[in-house]
Amino acid sequence: MSAYDIALFFHISGAIAYFLAASIWLLGLSLQRRAQRVEQVRAIGSMVDVAGPVSGVGLLILIVSGLYMAATAWGFGTGWIDVAIISLVLIAPLGAALTVPRRLKIDRLARATPDGPVPENLARLIHDPILQTSVQTLLVLLLGIVFLMTTKPSLIGSIIVMLIALALGIVSSLLIVVRPRRQHVVAPMDHA
Repeated sequence: MSAYDIALFFHISGAIAYFLAASIWLLGLSLQRRAQRVEQVRAIGSMVDVAGPVSGVGLLILIVSGLYMAATAWGFGTGWIDVAIISLVLIAPLGAALTVPRRLKIDRLARATPDGPVPENLARLIHDPILQTSVQTLLVLLLGIVFLMTTKPSLIGSIIVMLIALALGIVSSLLIVVRPRRQHVVAPMDHA
């Protein structure tokens, strides 16, 4: 077993952790969008909060091991590696800037709101189109990077892959965002 094999193990483990965190964010957001009560929003939020540290540790392991493998085995002039590194460098702060503050606002408001039906101001935060788009696009971009790692296309091919991933992430999230939100209307009871 070589140092490269160990680095590859850590690299794949970091990617799995980062994917897991992004999937938890997406699942949590999907569940919160369906929640009818503040208590549900709080419970789901506490599950999603676990994803933050998992994401950070996974990303750190992913980047450090990837840089090691690029420096020792592949070289930084390799097209797919350069595009993957640039993509990761752009994804991390954008995710942190677009997702984390919105998640924290939802958590704070849910904690401050008494038990009962989800009020409109909390529902508005949960249905924030930027939050949905950022989380869903992040996941699709990560899949794009995995595609680069497994197929190792040329520089131009790698750029095209990531542009397609970006477009798919945005378009797929827009399909959810523009779909009208179901209103949970309780019909009045007929007193005969």
